[in-house]
Amino acid sequence: MRPILRNKLYLYLTEFFAGMSVMAVELGASRLLAPYFSSSQIVWTIIIGTIMIAMALGNLYGGRMADKDPNPDKLYMRIIVAAIWIAAIPVVGKYIIIGISALLIFTVSNNFLVIAGFVACMVIFVFPLFLLGTVTPSLVKFSVDSLDDSGSVVGKLNASNTIGSIIGTFVPTFISIPAVGTAVTFLIFAGILLILCVIYFASSKVNFLKAKRVPVSIALFLVCCLLGHSNSFAFWQTDLTYEGESIYNYLQVYENDKQVVLSTNVLFGTQSVYAKEKGPTGYYYDHAMAAVYMGRNDKKDTPTKILILGNGSGTYATQCERYFDNVEITGVEIDEKITSLAHKYFELPKDVPVVTYDGRAYLNVIDDKYDIIMVDAYQDITIPFQMSSVEFFTLVKNHLTDNGVMVVNLNMRSDEKNNINYYLADTIGQVFPYIMTSNVQNNTNRILFASMNDDMEQKLATGVAAETDDDLIYMMSKVQENLTSYQPGNLILTDDKAPVELLGMQIIDELIAGEVGYYKDIYKNQGLEGLINML
Repeated sequence: MRPILRNKLYLYLTEFFAGMSVMAVELGASRLLAPYFSSSQIVWTIIIGTIMIAMALGNLYGGRMADKDPNPDKLYMRIIVAAIWIAAIPVVGKYIIIGISALLIFTVSNNFLVIAGFVACMVIFVFPLFLLGTVTPSLVKFSVDSLDDSGSVVGKLNASNTIGSIIGTFVPTFISIPAVGTAVTFLIFAGILLILCVIYFASSKVNFLKAKRVPVSIALFLVCCLLGHSNSFAFWQTDLTYEGESIYNYLQVYENDKQVVLSTNVLFGTQSVYAKEKGPTGYYYDHAMAAVYMGRNDKKDTPTKILILGNGSGTYATQCERYFDNVEITGVEIDEKITSLAHKYFELPKDVPVVTYDGRAYLNVIDDKYDIIMVDAYQDITIPFQMSSVEFFTLVKNHLTDNGVMVVNLNMRSDEKNNINYYLADTIGQVFPYIMTSNVQNNTNRILFASMNDDMEQKLATGVAAETDDDLIYMMSKVQENLTSYQPGNLILTDDKAPVELLGMQIIDELIAGEVGYYKDIYKNQGLEGLINML
């Protein structure tokens, strides 16, 4: 036994830092995968399942090796290898994800995000976590001297691992990722593991070969620090106005002469658009403004009150203030960093207060009523389940005035039966007797209007007929062209059962199939050479 291990303190420290690093890598994995595969419960399931596989295999192998060759030098060499692998993740991880996705997109027709996410997780994270999984059984072998104190020693080891896991859970989420990003977070925890092992070998007399591996490992770690400190997930883009991370999202802002755009995850399109000059955005916000005609009150001295659940960078608030007089707008946005960007880059009106809160939780703590409530709380590919149920829409109805209108952005429009938009519309139909929808041209969005009154279409027509603003007349004409009444069915989402992630994945598969179908045909008929020539 090495001298440093004789009092067992270093064994407990090893267990502590191993547990801390496992959880930090798990949380880092969610942030690494989110820009490409979303941050839904499905992706979290993939991450947790993959890590459990790695840890289970590591426990089995570690226990076997502890009985066969109980040499602590080999354990700490495994930890060094795990540390270097973790440090390399910021350098090569995003390229591996893109490469795996590019290969699978031509061969997988269903559940692409699930399969690609699982394969990427297996390739990137299984090996280092497998190595860290060998720590506990090895340390039990080194620390248990007799059966008399075996229970106490194993309990202390598990406690050390658990305490480390607790710290490794909170530090990345609330400190390191928001402060320095996912890439540096991986490097920090890899460095901690490496320092742990360097101290071990430095305090021990080891043979020349092992002693040589330590400086080589340090050199490799420093190379990873130099190459992997960037937090850029969209490595193919070099002209971003802003790129960074918050507690909830990877964020990027880019702009041109006409507009500023916010994207929260690079593969899931545009989340917010700010038109630098007054005019139509060309996005669903234009259609959603029809709700102001449908729900505004007729009292000249009383402002039309609008609540936006999912304010984002404030596009809807900005457009409403640009085109309508006497409106009072409140935004609710869970991501405080997005609100900060809204003020800095998107000219969010100063008279629009934004509350940092979950949309449903906010409705639970207020008594105010609104003429219009805009529900636009999408996260990557789907509405959070707690904002898609009968219970939630009932809560919205209770915060509307008698003539009020709820307007909902239904993302990822599809004509397939029983898709997520039908579920949402049917669920809303359990609460509101009158529903109308309008598809957004050249876009995958559908806007839904719901009210307790049957005069939405008539109020829109009356308001547009009296309108003098050419932009509004044009935008509302697009809404009226596609405005249809919706008769709800029985596809109901509740707080108890709302599989929105699975339903969202189905539409993602459909959209991917439509996008890559042309290239699949080229690959099928002309092979890889034809595809390369086409690209």
